[in-house]
Amino acid sequence: MYTNIIASDAERSIIEDTLDRNREALIETVRGLSDTDARRRLVASLTTPISLIKHAAAAERIWFQRFWAGLDESECDGYSRRHEGTFAVADDESLADVIAEFERASQRSREIASRFDLDDHKDSPREGNVSMRWTLLLMIQEFARHAGHGDILREQIDNPILRQPNL
Repeated sequence: MYTNIIASDAERSIIEDTLDRNREALIETVRGLSDTDARRRLVASLTTPISLIKHAAAAERIWFQRFWAGLDESECDGYSRRHEGTFAVADDESLADVIAEFERASQRSREIASRFDLDDHKDSPREGNVSMRWTLLLMIQEFARHAGHGDILREQIDNPILRQPNL
């Protein structure tokens, strides 16, 4: 678990630390699950513990590799389009594979983000003019929300009384 909390430093350090803690919180929701449990569908959507991690890796690529670095999809290290494909996990991918993918995408995001100031901005077709600060805060929000989803799924998996049949 991530324990080095930066609470009083430069704004960027605090934002980046918070983002890293939310990345780790999301990963913690799946640690120790079997591949079978990580794929359990307990809600009607495509949301499973493993798909949350897969989606987070895609979000990293969409915002940092595609948007900020301006890379073509073919230059990205995995799926980088905006739609439900971000939740798609191949049958041959293990939970360990998907966690490693998210960690690689996160590291690449850190490297890309470091090239920009918080106040640097770009035009996004969907969101309008956005800053690096806004993007980092968006990722904090995204991963915190999905860690909450992961916590609920994990509670259902770990507690047989709460288990529902696969949907």
